[in-house]
Amino acid sequence: MGADGLPETADPAPPPGLVVVGRFDQPPGYSVNRPSGTDSWLFTWTTGGHGHLSQGTAETRASTGDLVVLAPGTRHRYGTRPGASHWQFWWAHCQARPTWQSWLRPYDTGDGLYAVSPTPDALHDRVGAAFRRMLADARWTGTGAPPGTRGEADRVAVAHGSAARELALCALEEAVLLTAATACTPSPPPGVDPRVRRAEALIAADPGAPHTVRSLAGQVALSPSRFAHLFTQQLGVSPMRALREARLRHAARLLEGTDLSVERIAAASGFVSPFHFNRVFRERYGTPPGAYRANAPMVGGADQRGGEA
Repeated sequence: MGADGLPETADPAPPPGLVVVGRFDQPPGYSVNRPSGTDSWLFTWTTGGHGHLSQGTAETRASTGDLVVLAPGTRHRYGTRPGASHWQFWWAHCQARPTWQSWLRPYDTGDGLYAVSPTPDALHDRVGAAFRRMLADARWTGTGAPPGTRGEADRVAVAHGSAARELALCALEEAVLLTAATACTPSPPPGVDPRVRRAEALIAADPGAPHTVRSLAGQVALSPSRFAHLFTQQLGVSPMRALREARLRHAARLLEGTDLSVERIAAASGFVSPFHFNRVFRERYGTPPGAYRANAPMVGGADQRGGEA
């Protein structure tokens, strides 16, 4: 299917149940008006220029790095923003997976219009790659390898087979999760330096990594001495003590939720020596790791524990 087969100024939307994805670069005056809305969700990701979207009484502008989502069933209109030279964007019509609505809820501007903005610049290429993969995966026949991402010749694709639809939705799910998880960054509590919060986040995201005062300081653009002083002053605990606590919490979760050996859990949590891990774990939780696991309730039942890989 080519771009000519889909609406420019016409109103019809793809039939419900299909997964349709494409990329447009539209000139001034481009506009789509659907007085009854659609039976599917519409996702747009702007890569250049400016767009304007309205749904019911809600409206928003779209610039590079903005994901705007329109829920089904409500009149909507969208197009190149008046005064803009063009609007370049990816779009997808499909039925949203149920989990996506909870991710989008913080960005609901009313009447089912979700404006997910701003997505950090560092993620733009990753989100764009997800849409390119969605375009390629929608063409998969279900046999052999899915087609690779190609140039702009194939600007629109319709996923006909169930395998192609699910694979395309997985790519779209990545785009939705990346944007929704990062666009609305909560403000740090008053008085806490954002560089300290950033270091806290780095530790929490990967406590098993070989963090040091020097490596953490480098990632937040501070000297090691200044970073250690600021971190300790503002959080009341040294960076290495905070790292040890994060590693112990991580180890406790692995003991509760997997059947990995204590030695592997120690290594995965950043402890070089199993003997040191046993000692500090017992100091923190009052019992050695093996006994902690024996007394801990299984997370989600026995079938949720992962085996040795």
